[in-house]
Amino acid sequence: MPLLDPQNWQPRALSGPRHTVTEPATGDPLGTVVLASGADVGPAAEAARAAQSEWARLPHFVRAGVLRKAGDLFAAHAEELREWIVRESGSIPGKADFELHVAAQECYEAAALASRPAGQVLPSEAPRLSYTRRVPVGVVGVISPFNAPLILSIRSVAPALALGNAVVLKPDPRTAVCGGLSLAAVFAEAGLPDGLLHVLPGGAETGAALVADPRVPVISFTGSTAAGRAVGEAAGRHLKRAHLELGGNSALIVLEDADLDAVISTAAWGSFFHQGQICMTTGRHLVHASLYEEYVERLAAKADALAVGDPHRAQVHLGPLIDDGQRAKVHALVEASTGSGAKLAAGGTHDRLFYRPTVLAGVDDDTPAYAEEVFGPVAPVRSFTTADEAAALAARSSYGLSLGIVTRDAARGLDLAERVPTGIVHINDQTVNDEAVAPFGGVAASGTGARFGGEANLEAFTDVRWTTVRSDVAPYPF
Repeated sequence: MPLLDPQNWQPRALSGPRHTVTEPATGDPLGTVVLASGADVGPAAEAARAAQSEWARLPHFVRAGVLRKAGDLFAAHAEELREWIVRESGSIPGKADFELHVAAQECYEAAALASRPAGQVLPSEAPRLSYTRRVPVGVVGVISPFNAPLILSIRSVAPALALGNAVVLKPDPRTAVCGGLSLAAVFAEAGLPDGLLHVLPGGAETGAALVADPRVPVISFTGSTAAGRAVGEAAGRHLKRAHLELGGNSALIVLEDADLDAVISTAAWGSFFHQGQICMTTGRHLVHASLYEEYVERLAAKADALAVGDPHRAQVHLGPLIDDGQRAKVHALVEASTGSGAKLAAGGTHDRLFYRPTVLAGVDDDTPAYAEEVFGPVAPVRSFTTADEAAALAARSSYGLSLGIVTRDAARGLDLAERVPTGIVHINDQTVNDEAVAPFGGVAASGTGARFGGEANLEAFTDVRWTTVRSDVAPYPF
């Protein structure tokens, strides 16, 4: 029996319009869901709050058991879920398998959170026991995007639930199934009590209502920097925490001692994986002048050799962009870049939503596809002559998410990384990496810092409470 039954996708009625789930590779409908309106947020938040207190009081091993079971179910239903990720989000099967692997690992790591030490004993001037403990925040609002829909939902949902919270999840309506309804189905089968996870696929109105609802004290948002600013501003007005994982324009620095035979594959993966629709995508290739010409030539040849097509029906390296709007944005940036003097070394063309992997040479600070986050399969390449110049170029960005440095001298790479503001660094690797055990997050326009993995999850989804206990009632002078 399939995990996702189109006849019973949404057990709770929503008040928004009906929405056709579309396969971007073909434009064909995959099913229909009902979207949530802003009016649906309040009832969901109230039901979540009502269910949360009993969930939080359960023994930690009960919550952990649900999370472990959920992890097992992502593996048990991998074939069905893989097809949804491939068809609904345009992922190649390997990327879908990676999402499923990370989803399971996020659940297993979250299960371990349930039994983490919850506080510490403090010294006190008074004759009393003084200690802190971490308590659930209550209801966590999660707003997730389309590009890695399963990962970017589960990495907030799993730890929030494990730590005793309820969750209201608003996935992008373009990936309502693999980014939302699939999680609801997995957790229901895993034994999560009713009322603890509400899935409200919807647009900006629904997200704004979630941020504003007073029953939701914490928002976990993943998306564009522009949308994240709005979420952060609204959360600030309502005096609630907003954990923001936003955009990026990450640099890959290739020093003069790099092995080009090894680095080209790494560089291509960084820019072209999932059609460049990853926040950590390598958006700027900074290459030493002695390697620059050969690097551009070889990266362009690699791009030309990659197959682009329907990932559900053919073995390809790149699938489609998510929709016409994204394709138009990517192509406009490429055309503006060549119009301002950049050289098109590869790509720059598209067939419907299938955009060819693109290499741009001769870029500078004013090249649109170099200066801005493209969110498409575009690799701008720029040369430098000294390590100081490379560090300055890498740091010259409003973003600060991920950084890759390729060199035969790892210590030199680490030293160079110290000069670039960034949340993530990979020496001798490209910029797109993710593990459930690792903290994840950026600085500056890329977000509000690490908020996933271990201690970061504890900080994100619990509050610290100070408690004291005395044997007798405390005496006072009046």
